[in-house]
Amino acid sequence: MSETSPSAPGMTETSPNEAKVRIRFAGGTLQVEGIVGIPDWMPEFLQNDPHGAEGAWVCPGIAYRSLIERLMAANVAREDQAREYKAIAWKLDTGRSSFPHQIEAVDAWWTAGGRGVVVLPTGTGKSHVAELAIERAQRPSLVVTPTIDLMQQWARDLAANFGTEVGMLGGGSSDIRPITVTTYDSAYLNVERIGNKFGLLVFDECHHLPGQTYSLSALGSIAPFRLGLTATPERSDQMHEQLDHLIGPILYRREIGQLKGEFLAQYQVRTLYVQLSDEERFAYETNRELYRTFLLENRIDLRRNGAWGQFLATAARTPRGRMAFKAFRDHRTIALAAPAKLRVLEGIMDRHMGDRVIVFAHDNATVYRIAREFLVPVITHSTKARERKTVLERFASGDYTVVATSRVLNEGVDVPEANVAVVLSGTSTVREHVQRLGRILRKKDDKQAVLYEIITQGTLEENTSTRRRQHSAYAGPGSESEYGA
Repeated sequence: MSETSPSAPGMTETSPNEAKVRIRFAGGTLQVEGIVGIPDWMPEFLQNDPHGAEGAWVCPGIAYRSLIERLMAANVAREDQAREYKAIAWKLDTGRSSFPHQIEAVDAWWTAGGRGVVVLPTGTGKSHVAELAIERAQRPSLVVTPTIDLMQQWARDLAANFGTEVGMLGGGSSDIRPITVTTYDSAYLNVERIGNKFGLLVFDECHHLPGQTYSLSALGSIAPFRLGLTATPERSDQMHEQLDHLIGPILYRREIGQLKGEFLAQYQVRTLYVQLSDEERFAYETNRELYRTFLLENRIDLRRNGAWGQFLATAARTPRGRMAFKAFRDHRTIALAAPAKLRVLEGIMDRHMGDRVIVFAHDNATVYRIAREFLVPVITHSTKARERKTVLERFASGDYTVVATSRVLNEGVDVPEANVAVVLSGTSTVREHVQRLGRILRKKDDKQAVLYEIITQGTLEENTSTRRRQHSAYAGPGSESEYGA
């Protein structure tokens, strides 16, 4: 039985009397020696090693599984010095039963050979799917997360549920254990020294993985088992297509509408429209015309790839260009931070007094303005870890009923008590909007959740809202629009 077989407890070696193909791990690559000539079984991913002896070959660490499978299929003897881990009989004990969709997800993953992506909405227990996968794979496991906060949260939960000490790599910690949690930054920076120490990689919020740097953590690792977790795999740059190679294909997917009610809270989505004042409208249109004229004069189409960089480079060359860039920023600020939005926000807060409300804004300036006007705590990228922890704990306990934030609470915050979200402004990405909705959908008793989206009518925000609502979660009778202030 081989390391790559789902039922295998470990790798077996062939007869020591036979000539062997030797495999070593070195800095994210595999060095392969002992191949005589160019045999029929030789995989196309092996490249001649220009720095090695005659007959020496190299390939990325990610090719380890395929290489072993080729050697086994051809009955070629091997000496595996690459893998520095053994099977471990993990025993998971969470004290609760798994949901049907969690069991289905890990079964689909295992049936597919222990490689692939599971897509589940926020709040439906993706982390438990990872725990089930760790128990099923019976291998040392590395969990990769987007932030230090999430790394620490994962480490606490895994330690409690597996009854073992869990290592952390990142945020000042460098403790490698059979179960270790790290960040995307630390994973790629350390792959050369840890890429052969784990048999299972778990990528939380795996839509972050594709790219020139983060992908190195997958490319340089030999782990034959890989699991990706996300609620929103698709990326506007289409780089999510790399996930098939880095982790495996999407093999199980459930959307919010399929799980709401039983596993997610029931919810409504309400879009509220506000108007600009005459003075604001004049300023908005004047600035919009100025920057659009500049784009036309310089034949820049912002819908094309690379056009934003072209705009910035062209605008930086002349005073007129710099005026056009300022006009772009000003017209956008007028729409996103319209004063009428705060009047609507005040009404929402009055209507939901006693509920737990998260207010999302696109920029920190608006977040701090909300804090000053409504005397509510804020969480931004500059909020210290201890203060952030205190704010979330007091929000969970009910000491605080409202928290304002920019983008830092889009991912990985477990606040089951939150039942109202207000999107004051944001980007056009579907991912961000679905993540913000997900913050209030964690099931708790008979919770009814509501997401408010406040849009400035007759501005760029209307198109932004239309684009980011291209998801099944925003269709159906639970969505409605109101036109007001």
